[in-house]
Parts: sequence; structure tokens; C-alpha cells
Amino acid sequence: MPTPVAASPVLVKGAPASPGVATGKVVVINNAKQNDLVKEGDILVTEMTTPDFVPAMKRAAAIVTDKGGRTCHAAIVSRELGVPCIVGAMNATSVLKQGQQVTVDATNGKVYDGFVEIKTEKAATTSKYKTTKTNLYVILADPSLAPKVAAMPVDGVGLLRAEFIIAHIGEHPHAMLDQGRGKEFTDKLADGIRAFTKAFYPRQVVYRTSDFKTNEYRNLQGGEKYEEVEENPMLGYRGAFRQLDDKEVFKLETDALRMVAKEYDNLRVMIPFVRTPGELAKVKKVLDESGVGGQRLWIMVEVPSTVILLEQFLDVGVDGVSIGSNDLTQLTLGTDRDSAKFAELFDERDPAVMWSLERVITTCKKRGVTVSICGQAPSFYPDLTEKLVSWGITSVSVTPDMIVRTRDVIGDVEKKMGILPS
Repeated sequence: MPTPVAASPVLVKGAPASPGVATGKVVVINNAKQNDLVKEGDILVTEMTTPDFVPAMKRAAAIVTDKGGRTCHAAIVSRELGVPCIVGAMNATSVLKQGQQVTVDATNGKVYDGFVEIKTEKAATTSKYKTTKTNLYVILADPSLAPKVAAMPVDGVGLLRAEFIIAHIGEHPHAMLDQGRGKEFTDKLADGIRAFTKAFYPRQVVYRTSDFKTNEYRNLQGGEKYEEVEENPMLGYRGAFRQLDDKEVFKLETDALRMVAKEYDNLRVMIPFVRTPGELAKVKKVLDESGVGGQRLWIMVEVPSTVILLEQFLDVGVDGVSIGSNDLTQLTLGTDRDSAKFAELFDERDPAVMWSLERVITTCKKRGVTVSICGQAPSFYPDLTEKLVSWGITSVSVTPDMIVRTRDVIGDVEKKMGILPS
């Protein structure tokens, strides 16, 4: 029999990252090499997750991490998977013991000892609005979820993250190249991308080229041989710079994109973490030479330089801009998005971030360039969504669990503004 909440001790507290309640056996793991210890229905407890933890995360009934804020890897992926998750619990890995039965109330950020009865409200499964002028896209990474999410009321995929597909391949691309297996990597990556373009066709799928950081690439099989240890991977060898520097691996990726683009014309290509207009021009040239240049090109606006010099980036020639509000907020405010300590400071509604959002949206509107936003902010803050819509944003991208809620928020805002009929 379950114990009433009032009579149950709270073992650890953290920040709610993905809502829900689950009871199960604690399995503490220190790294992704221990993924197999996590069985179906277990409570995964770890310091912090990276893309190679995903197989274990998919089996877990709930996830609890010591570190992280609501935009860290564990938070984003758990919301996509629909798995309850608490982040920033500080001492979960030391307080929660192997095999201990606990109840995770991820809606309120608490872990209770034993089987506790917690009543939860059912989330709405249908929106009040069939459609809105502002498109609603979904953020995805797991190919196995594509058919299910494609059946939901969304207008396409606004951010397809390559990292999950690459983590599922499991081997460092350079290790596969050295073994003469580069084509195998390309084929597997193409299979992953194709799962989305097929499921969502003819709706657009915006594929963000790989933005693995060095610490994440090191975790892949054979990765330690090819990846440096960086003190700050978040600001290091990643994004467009890496694609230009590591031409062999980027070619494997562009080969996969070319294969899928021949079959499905709803594929778009987006370049992450672009730092300078010159860098973007060079990447665009590589895409043209690789046969991928015919696809509509998007860029992520997540580094403040892209906000400041946006006109110059647009002059290079892009079809779409997606604001990466998580990294943009982090870099604008100088706060670590993965740190629970800075959770109070990490706020997309800060005046400096809001100034950047308005500048990007109004500039793109003036230039006739599609502009979107990827992140949780529009779902969490209806007042921010109202601002985005009033400035002229053309689409919003959210994780699957936020589709209905965000459609309602957008619809309410558009009705208030007179965009939708009352």
C-alpha cells in the first residue's frame, strides 16, 4: 500500500525539469559505460547526463541528477521522452542508495522514501485551437519518436538535433574512418534523419548539424584518442568552427544530408554556434560544394555576435534564423545554464535578452527571413510569447510535452491581438 505524502520523508529536493510522478528502484551510475545497469522502470540517478546516456534514460521511469538547470541536457531530453526528471538535486547520488525504492515527484522537485501516493492532474491532450498564424514546431532527437510526434498537431520539426543519432551509432566518426567504415557512419546517420523527413512529410524538418562538444565526443567509443580535454567545452571546439576545421567528419554528415535530400524535399539544414559572418560564408561554400547547398539554409542565433552583426549574417544568404534562447541567455548574462546555482539568474525575460530577441525578430521581419525560437521559454512564460508574436516571430519550437500548452498560449495571444477571430 502507498504511504500518504504527509507521512513520507523527503530524501532530496531539486528543480522540476520534466513533470510527472514515478516509483521505482534507484540505480546510481557514474558514466554512460554503466547504462546497462538501468533496467526498464528503474530510477536513474547520476551527476549529470550527456547524449550517450540516452539509452538508459529511455528505460528509466524517472531521472534525478545532482547538477543542471531547466535547460541542461537531462532536462531537455527527459521532456522529449516524457520521462519525469529532477535536476540540480545536489547530493542525490550520495543520499539515494542502490536498490532503494523511492517515489519521484518531478512536478514539485521532490524524491520521497518508498512508495508514496501522489495525485497528479492529467495534462490536456488537445488544444483549443486547430491552427495559429504563428507556426508551432517541435524539438526532437530520437528517431523512434518521429511517427508518434508527427501525429500530433504540429507544423513540422523546428530543431532536429543530430547528437542523439550520433550517440546511438555509439562510435567516434574518426575511429570509424580509420577503420574504413566512414560509409557505415554516413548510412546510419542518413537512416536517422530519414525517419523524421518521412514521418513529417511534407512538413519541414530543420536538421541542425552536429553540435557535439569535445567532452561529449570523448564519451563515444574510441573518442578519447581524437578529442582534447577542454576546460570549457561549452565555449570551445564546437559548431561551425569545428565543421570547418574537421572536414573529414563534416563530409560524412553532408553526404548523409545529400542522400536524404534526394528522397525528401522537406529537409532544411541549420548551422549551430556560428560566431562570425566569415565563418558562415565558408560553411555555406562547403555545403554548396558538397551538393547540399540546394536545401534551405538556416542558422542558429545563440552567440551575441550574431545578434549584433545580424544584418551581415543575413547578407551571406540564409533562408531562416532560429534563436537558441538557452545558449543566448547563458552567453548574454554570463550564467552557466548547466548550474543549479545560477537558476535564479538564468531568465530569458531579462531586459538584455529581451532586447536581443526583439532585435533579431524585427530585423528578420524587415528582411523577409523566417525567424523562429528554440527553447522552453515560450512555454513557461506566456507574457514572453505575447512579445514574440507581437514582434513578428514566424514560428516557435518546443519539446513534445509542451505542444498543446504552447498552441493554447499562442492562440490566446493571437486572439488577444486580433490575429485570430474571437
